[in-house]
Amino acid sequence: MKRVMIIDALNLFLRSYIVNPTISKDGRPMGGAAGFLKSLQKLCRDIKPDAVVIAWDGRGGSRKRKIKNKNYKAGRSPIRLNREVRTLSEDEEKENKIWQMHRIFEYLNLFPVIQLVADEVEADDVISYVGQYTSFRDWQKVIVSSDKDFFQLLDDKTVLHRPIQKKYLNKNSILEEYGIHPTNFALARAIAGDRSDNLAGVGGVGLKTISKRFPFFVEERDVTIPELITFCENQESKAKVFNTICDNEELVSENYSLMQLYSPSMSIQTKERINWAIDNFEHLFNKTEMDLMMVEDGISQNSWMDLITTFKSFCLRNKK
Repeated sequence: MKRVMIIDALNLFLRSYIVNPTISKDGRPMGGAAGFLKSLQKLCRDIKPDAVVIAWDGRGGSRKRKIKNKNYKAGRSPIRLNREVRTLSEDEEKENKIWQMHRIFEYLNLFPVIQLVADEVEADDVISYVGQYTSFRDWQKVIVSSDKDFFQLLDDKTVLHRPIQKKYLNKNSILEEYGIHPTNFALARAIAGDRSDNLAGVGGVGLKTISKRFPFFVEERDVTIPELITFCENQESKAKVFNTICDNEELVSENYSLMQLYSPSMSIQTKERINWAIDNFEHLFNKTEMDLMMVEDGISQNSWMDLITTFKSFCLRNKK
């Protein structure tokens, strides 16, 4: 079975941006960019993909969800550079962060990897769409992200690699740990809430309670909100959880519309552009330009043989 690795780009970048103290040749912090490339090499070495798709959040990507709920992703603390290289003002740091991300784009444009970004679309939706795309139907999909939102996408051919936690999760992992099937995980989180996205849940109802009180969440079928509410209304038990969920049906419904990735939030036109980008992608590798950029940035050229070998194999296998 062929394997496509689908990377949550910003998630991977921010991890390196925070912890990697690399300085460029001209004295600028560039740990985010250098660390991203090192992580990409390790991922290619460990996962051995036949293709790589890298998804970025588009400009205004969260806007649609913020219109539904103004609290969505609000109040997040700004991401700061590694303290070992924190010599810039806040404005300089912001400018440097943008430069590093732009530098990654420049490197990746030289590689035989598919970069995807669309205005007003979050990377989560792009990743979901790519995982469901017909060209990859019979492939194994390995999503690379530490975001729990992707638990809901795991199935017999989809795996989640969480680099920070150093874990590989599949459908059975979620069933064993949470007692909730991935097809129902978005609904379970809609009830429990998501602190990372600043979405309040039903008070006092966590994932453990959901697994215990709603055993049918373990089934491989889509549990609907009306079914959930009907179940709660028909319980003779005096357990508070059932009444609380009924009282918060609107909250659960709104959360679900924000959290679910089963049906990606993007226009038909955006889907068509992604289809074209995937179907018409040319596997080209400009190693000469990569070498020049690494010299310019002061990155050692002696430690990239695994990445180079991977990219050359991509080009050979996909030569037209």
